[in-house]
Amino acid sequence: DAKALLESITRSFGYHYGISDKVRVNTISQSPTMTTAGSGVKGFNEFINFSEQMSPLGNATALDCANYTVTLFSDLTKRVTLQNLYNDGGFSNMGVSDSVMDSITE
Repeated sequence: DAKALLESITRSFGYHYGISDKVRVNTISQSPTMTTAGSGVKGFNEFINFSEQMSPLGNATALDCANYTVTLFSDLTKRVTLQNLYNDGGFSNMGVSDSVMDSITE
């Protein structure tokens, strides 16, 4: 529900601010990333390991996300708006990967 709400807000704000102020509005969905807050969540390490196995390119780091964010300030992306952009190594588009299936059957 939260992801759908984020995407809806992005489209709505992006439309209104685009029309009135010519401002682009995008959001970034990052890979599971270990943070101080996340380290206190029971099972979070297992979730990170799972997502690492699921993602064809592996989890994106916090630095990867920061670098991706910087690219959005470029004029090369000046027509990108109203989007929830993924920086997750492909995790968001995966079902179950071979490596996950192998770890389940071991």
